[in-house]
Amino acid sequence: MASQDDVKVLSLWSSPFVMRVLIGLEEKGINYETVPQTFPDKSPLLLEMNPVYKKVPVLVHKGKPVVESLIALEYIDEEWTSGPALLPADPYERAIARFWADYVDKKIYEPATHIFRYTGEKYEAAKLELIENLVLLEETLKGKDYFGGDKFGLVDIMLAPQISWFPMCEIVGGFKIPMEEKFPLIAAWMRKCKERESVKKILPQYEDLLQYATMVRKRVLSS
Repeated sequence: MASQDDVKVLSLWSSPFVMRVLIGLEEKGINYETVPQTFPDKSPLLLEMNPVYKKVPVLVHKGKPVVESLIALEYIDEEWTSGPALLPADPYERAIARFWADYVDKKIYEPATHIFRYTGEKYEAAKLELIENLVLLEETLKGKDYFGGDKFGLVDIMLAPQISWFPMCEIVGGFKIPMEEKFPLIAAWMRKCKERESVKKILPQYEDLLQYATMVRKRVLSS
């Protein structure tokens, strides 16, 4: 591993956004310290490092904060160039990677979250939207090992933590996402991702995530 170089991540173990940053650091071989946060309480450090959004993750490097997971991953790629690249070298391919990374946030994360947070019409709409959006992702994987081709990179890091939450949609949210039946390429890709040491180390245990997701669902439905 490279020298620590004073790298900290203000984190929450269950957050897929935090997982992205940690996987990126692991891929680059950077030593780091996680600083766990508790919610809804917000620590003075979190308020100091992220006064605008007041949320995790916050990558703190040499005392300076970098917020938002996608921005933090690009920072990691640019700051530590000695490790494997997270983004392609070609400008056009980099733009394509950024497009699909943004797609993951807007078209995969949001409807998946709504499955947990809503009932009724909003819940049903979220299920349909998620399936439709996964169809496009399945298409982009044809003939490739990873979303960027033969190399694990930005889009893979953005999506893998989110896919790890999908079983919770079935068990807690009551909606089974038919991965093997409708999205075999994504299912195979996820198995490949889980074989990587960076992903294996960071993704939480199934039982822990189930307990947490159950608690969140109960809290949301009772509010």
